[in-house]
Amino acid sequence: MGHREKPATPPSAPSKQLDVFANPTPKRDYAIQFQVPEFTCHCPLTGQPDFAHFTIDMIADKLCVELKSLKMYMWSYRHEGAFHEKVTNDILDDIVRATDPRFIRITAKWYVRGGIYTNVVAEHRKKGWKPQPVVVMPAHTVATGLA
Repeated sequence: MGHREKPATPPSAPSKQLDVFANPTPKRDYAIQFQVPEFTCHCPLTGQPDFAHFTIDMIADKLCVELKSLKMYMWSYRHEGAFHEKVTNDILDDIVRATDPRFIRITAKWYVRGGIYTNVVAEHRKKGWKPQPVVVMPAHTVATGLA
């Protein structure tokens, strides 16, 4: 009998499914930041491609979003037409629905179109959640011995 190779695992495909996992430290507020520098969709009016750099800052509650599913989710917009404001808010709503975070802010910095840059910032705070006060630490300089 000849040797049969297993078929190659198909590459992951874009998906609107956001997978989650249990927050390993739910008792503490801590920041999670995702940088998505290659987001693409297209203009619903002209069909021209739109490019953006997304920054997703969140403080998880009981659930965290799984990274690969977030990547596939963001990729799923590649062939969709959407206005900057709508797509930014849709992404926020979907992550909130999947994870119910204490806090999330999405900053979408859209690349220039017609001489105009667009930045869209959308955020959600869980009802009753209060952020901890910011602790400002003094900056220290390294002593060089130089005058």
